[in-house]
Order: sequence, then structure tokens, then C-alpha cells
Amino acid sequence: MKKNANETLKNKYLLIGLSVFCVLLIILSSVNSDLAAPVKQVSGYLVTPVQKGINSFGSWLSGFTENLEDVETLREENESLKEQVATLTEENSLLVQEHEELERLQQLYELDEEYSDYEKVGANIIAKESGNWFHIFTIDKGSDDGIEKDMNVIADGGLVGIVTEVGAGWATVRSIIDDESNVSAMVSTTSDQCIISGDLTLIDEGSLELSRLTDTDNAVHVGDKVVTSYISENYLPGILIGYISELNNDSNNLTKSGYITPVVDFRHLQEVLVILEKKEYVSSDSVSEEEDSAEVETEGQETEYESETPVVSE
Repeated sequence: MKKNANETLKNKYLLIGLSVFCVLLIILSSVNSDLAAPVKQVSGYLVTPVQKGINSFGSWLSGFTENLEDVETLREENESLKEQVATLTEENSLLVQEHEELERLQQLYELDEEYSDYEKVGANIIAKESGNWFHIFTIDKGSDDGIEKDMNVIADGGLVGIVTEVGAGWATVRSIIDDESNVSAMVSTTSDQCIISGDLTLIDEGSLELSRLTDTDNAVHVGDKVVTSYISENYLPGILIGYISELNNDSNNLTKSGYITPVVDFRHLQEVLVILEKKEYVSSDSVSEEEDSAEVETEGQETEYESETPVVSE
């Protein structure tokens, strides 16, 4: 306790001494500035470095605070720019999709104009068989929209396939690249008949098989256009299928075979047109039956005529 009292007393004396010293300095500086000059020099040597250090620290602290504020501002601006980039990316993606859809619809419109003689209905593809190719797929239109079995389906400027099954609001389409597909076709420049067969292994190479081409005059060449034939049972005539990419003579030297490149992109189909008209095919058997019935009817008319003719006596 006594020790603490002595330290307190010393502190009081020190404080009083410093106070007296400061008062004396004030009096000296006010009475005669020359007397206070040495003291000012000593205080300058002592105080100036401290002031410089304090000023430097203050400047550094101020700059550090400003940097923190700048970093926070930059972070906020960066977040805002990220949001803008995300928004612009999404808008750009939508614009690209809309542009692609517009191009597809424009192609369908041009295709509709190309086959303007037929009434058609547009449909979206809503499902397909497994695999990369649209060889069997389902559309979102059906009997309620006038679609019937065996109606032709077109897209991308040419023949896609044929309707095989129909529901009220849906229909199944088998495309010409399916293994079970065979299309009676002809070369547009010569009208020579041939068969186009689907093959899912060939379509990987971008081709369909061409066979039984009756090119007796050797007038068919690579690059010629192949369309549906007028003698086809199920396909309307004149619909573009593709272009001849390879042609070879068969072993019988009577027909030719080869490959065609289809005009339709069967990997990226999305929309199609269904022709609301079916091929009216008259088989040779039906023609023979009609001819036979016509002959029977003619013979009956002749017999009736003979029975009504009066006998002339000589």
C-alpha cells in the first residue's frame, strides 16, 4: 500500500513538473522568441518524425479504407455484370432458338407452296424410337385433324415417310429410312422406275439403297433427282426423295443399283407436314376385274339385242 502511494505521489510531481515546464515555454515564447528557438529545434527533431509517421500511417489507413471500398464496389459491379451476362446469354439462346424455329417454319412454308396442290396439316414430333435417327416417330396430330393411315409425310423439302397408325390426337409415322420401308420411285429426268429401300446401317453413311433401276438407254447419271413414282401403291407421285450418289450395273446387265442421298435430315426432324390426301391406287387385278365385268355386260347387251331383232323371212 505504501509503495503504491509513493508511485502516485511521483506521478503527481512529474505531472506538475511537466506543467510548469510547458508554462515556462509558453512564457518564454511570448516574451522572446529567440529564447524559445532551441527548444523549438529540439521539439522539431523529436516531434517531426512522429508527425510524419502519424501522417504516413493516416494516409495508408485512408488509402486502405478507400481500397476496401473500391473492392466492395468492384465486387458488387462484378455480381451485377454476371447477372447481366447470364440474362443476355439466356436471351441470346432464346433468340437463336427462335431464329432456328423461324428457319424451319420458313422451310415448311416453302415446302407447302411447292406441293400446293395437296391439302396439308403441320405437326410436331413428340416421341420417337430409340436411336439417333427418326425412323419411327409420333406426331401430335391424329384423326381429329383429318389424318388417316397411309397418308404421306413430308419435311425438309422432301419425303419423310408414311402414317402407319392413327389415334384421336396422335399418329405414328414410319420414315423411308426404316428397314421395313420400300418406296416405288423413279428418276425425274427419265421416268425410269426403281426401288428405294430403307436401311438403318446405310443411313449412318447418309445413304439409302437404290435397286431395280431400268436404265436401258444409260440416260441416268449420278446427281439425278429421284422422286416417288406414279405407280406407287401408297405414295403420291412426284415427291422428292433424294439424289443419286452412286450407280452400278447389276450382274444381269438389265438393271442397275446404287445409292441415293436423301434430301431430308432424318437426325434432326422436329416439325413435319402431313398430306391430307391418300394415293388412289388401282391394282392390275382390279383393272382385269373391271375389264371382265365390262365384257360380260357387253355380251349381255348383245344377246338382248339379238333376242329383240325380228326374224326376216325370205
